[in-house]
Amino acid sequence: MTAYLVRRLLWLPILLLIVAFLTFVLGYYGPGDPVQLLLGQHSNPEAVERLRHELGLDRPLPVQFADYVWRALHGDFGESITMSRGRPVSDLLKRSLSITLQLNAVVLLVSVVVGVPLGVLAALKRNTWLDYLSMTGVVIAISFPTFLIAPILLWLFAYKWRVLPPGGWNGIFSRNIILPVLVMSAGPIAVFARQTRANLIEVLSQEYIRTAYAKGLHERRIFFVHALRNALIPLLTILGLMLGSLVVGSFITETIFGIPGVGRLAFQAFFSRDYPVIMALVLLIAVGYAVANLIVDILYAFVDPRIRYQ
Repeated sequence: MTAYLVRRLLWLPILLLIVAFLTFVLGYYGPGDPVQLLLGQHSNPEAVERLRHELGLDRPLPVQFADYVWRALHGDFGESITMSRGRPVSDLLKRSLSITLQLNAVVLLVSVVVGVPLGVLAALKRNTWLDYLSMTGVVIAISFPTFLIAPILLWLFAYKWRVLPPGGWNGIFSRNIILPVLVMSAGPIAVFARQTRANLIEVLSQEYIRTAYAKGLHERRIFFVHALRNALIPLLTILGLMLGSLVVGSFITETIFGIPGVGRLAFQAFFSRDYPVIMALVLLIAVGYAVANLIVDILYAFVDPRIRYQ
């Protein structure tokens, strides 16, 4: 276990360095010139070269990358060059990152609280109308992509029935968060429900469960201590993978509902070709995803003693 953690911790900075380099190269050789975007297509060549020198874009690529990595290690991701010219990228990220983390935390909580009990109910009532109804709802929920379900719910609840605000952000305890959470949690709820159902059905058919019944153990103890606990362990892996999909889903959701989070910031940065912001976002997402999966792996080993990393 210790050797595995050491290897993962040693591999993490290498992985992040590769991600940073690929992002930097794609931004450097990507289509469009942010300087031309700032000054216009018919700008004076001398003005273009002067601004490129001012922004440090005329230096060799390795020098620019080394400087970027050194500053990033100190929390300095440079300055915005198109969205908010001259403003530190870290300032743009602070509020956006906080909002996205809060939103995704609520989505994850709702997904687990709704999805897991739904899967348990479907497993215990297997092949009954409750099972068929819940799994049909799950299939419907997972079939609709975010870019389709978000405008539909927005039109129904905000503009047709006028029961919920159309968007914006006033914190996780405001009514503004209801629609975005509904949209973003539909897929994760379906995944948790289906996986919980499948895992629980498999565990309940195991020999040790039948042995526990034969020994006369209380049914509630058998279910919660032996069956449900072992059925929920594989969900940790799904949880790690889902963190990445939630961030990607927030790109569309935050843009549609006007939430000033990381997703909306990334959307604006891509369209305005603000490369310092784009590179910082990709690097932060990679760091978050890698750290989250490392934590999930550690938890997996602790909750399941059978796991041994070689």
